Amino acid sequence: MRILVHTIFYRPELTGVAKYTAEMCQWLAARGHEVEVVCPPPYYPHWEIQPGYRQWKYMREGLDGVRVTRCPIWLPAPPGGMQRILYSLSFLISSLPVMLGKLFRKPDVVFVLEPSFLNVITSLLVANLTGALAWLQIKDYEIDIAFDLGQLKQSWLRLILLRMESWIIRRFDIVSTISRAMQAKALTKGVREEHLVLFPDWVDTDRIFPLTVPSPLRSELGIPHDRVVALFSGTLNAKQGIETLIAAAGKLSKHPGGDVLFLICGNGPAAAKLQALAAGLPNVRFVGLQPAERLNELLNVADIHVLPQVQKVAESVLPSKLLGMLASGRPVVATVGPESEVGRMVADCGLLTTPGDARQLATAIRNLAADPQQRSTLGFKARETALRSLRHDVILGAFEREIERRLSLRMAGQTSGVRLT
Repeated sequence: MRILVHTIFYRPELTGVAKYTAEMCQWLAARGHEVEVVCPPPYYPHWEIQPGYRQWKYMREGLDGVRVTRCPIWLPAPPGGMQRILYSLSFLISSLPVMLGKLFRKPDVVFVLEPSFLNVITSLLVANLTGALAWLQIKDYEIDIAFDLGQLKQSWLRLILLRMESWIIRRFDIVSTISRAMQAKALTKGVREEHLVLFPDWVDTDRIFPLTVPSPLRSELGIPHDRVVALFSGTLNAKQGIETLIAAAGKLSKHPGGDVLFLICGNGPAAAKLQALAAGLPNVRFVGLQPAERLNELLNVADIHVLPQVQKVAESVLPSKLLGMLASGRPVVATVGPESEVGRMVADCGLLTTPGDARQLATAIRNLAADPQQRSTLGFKARETALRSLRHDVILGAFEREIERRLSLRMAGQTSGVRLT
């Protein structure tokens, strides 16, 4: 198959959409498919173009069997509100001629990811002009999140954007999401059930696994092997709720038996604000993102993984970082409700606390820190969950078969809904 992927995030970026999109493309290419990616130069989460790339220049490169075309992009500093729309619009404009160039080498599938939603417009156009299967994968409901977090506030603009979103996504052959809650939301936006597919994120359980000895990264970071570490690793932005985690650390900083090191590993637009918030707390430490090849070592630094979330966006996203947490065989403390997708995944292998409640979060972390046996039991269940239902070969294999099935049904003029699990 010839597969064209349109995305605003791609490797060598390390987190979120970029990581999973690259793994998907590399897996498909290794299976013998012709995969081409149209994306900007890498910039996330620092919002700066990485060394070796040019912001305003078109570039081509090959990465693990995948042909990659880089298109210019304007980057705001700092990003927010209307600036995010303009930055997405800049990539839409710069990538348009590259995408239209595919009319002369027609793809079988055009696969586009949200965010950015503006990519969706170009990809749908190209799919229609080439007769390709149009597949939209929703990682975040970008428009809903922007308004829920107050990045955009005009009610008239929300009405226009949501109507435009509904009109566009209903014209895709396939709309996939990473969770059942997000599938349900797609139905409310007018997507017909027969066009919906569950395409969850995955984890390579051969690369992410519990170490039988202390992680060497502990020694490099100067962390004693007997100190309990509560780890957050990921992008530092507004939808994470990391402020609550820092407030919890403050409550434990002088608490008897609360000698827990809160290790925050990541970069992003909220980094400076969070570091200022944690100033003076001896039990909070920030480190930068680690290379992909050291991810397993990083996750094994943790005795407890912490997954804070903001209440307003809990049903609009399913954080991909959760999968690595589970595969590493460590318990998870998540600030979500039990009815949420994350809550259901964590219920048997961690603890849930109310979003925004720092005292409750501190208590949960303190109790786990004081109970090695409970940590071991919950960590074992976390690993079992990853092995049972989150393995990359199972999910990507189902994805490949679904593309082939949909292409065959398209030829026959049929449609049918399915889940990729």
